[in-house]
Amino acid sequence: MSVTEMFSYIQGFLNADQDVREDIRKVVQVLEQTAREILTVLQSVHQPSGFKDIPSKCQRARELFCTIRTHIGQLKNKFPVEQYYRYHEHWRFVLQRLAFLSAFVVYLETESLVTREEVAQILAIEVDREKGFHLDMEDYLAGVLILASELSRLAVNSVTAGDYGRPLRISNFINELDSGFRLLNLKNDPLRKRYDGLKYDVKKIEEVVYDLSIRGLAKEQETGGDK
Repeated sequence: MSVTEMFSYIQGFLNADQDVREDIRKVVQVLEQTAREILTVLQSVHQPSGFKDIPSKCQRARELFCTIRTHIGQLKNKFPVEQYYRYHEHWRFVLQRLAFLSAFVVYLETESLVTREEVAQILAIEVDREKGFHLDMEDYLAGVLILASELSRLAVNSVTAGDYGRPLRISNFINELDSGFRLLNLKNDPLRKRYDGLKYDVKKIEEVVYDLSIRGLAKEQETGGDK
């Protein structure tokens, strides 16, 4: 093979790879749009009247996740299974957002932490990398950390809406989350930086709870709950 032929072959390889990446980007753009729609639905809980209709908002979000599953199914067919990490950079961000949105829905429904397996089920993807398109552990953890930031905002807006018990429950949840992350030795730089943000979320929620305690609203809520 001559030098010219060799570089023509290389150019053909690069063109094919670029075509794959372009196909992936098109699907990812649609995923990002649907993820924004889900976020818009769920973030309406931050409005004063938003707490009254949480179940219907979660239901609407789950309906939109059906669209997400369809697009992820299309994405799976755009590249060879064994090359997941070759193209991972293209969908890493949106997959982390979808992990967060899954976690947010589950929290609003049950006030519990979604598992990696549950997120994978919601998105119709795998947990084990050997089985193909899967939810990377670090993408799952990044989604959970985004949830913490969202809940710190929810704690503040709960007070505005007159729901004084919710910040206390959020505080307990976030403190447990923080304790869990402290057990991990995070070597991924972006993930470690996100975890640093969790400390501020904890502090922000603690200030909300402290303010409720000073005003006697936390105790009043507990008494009301006992009744």
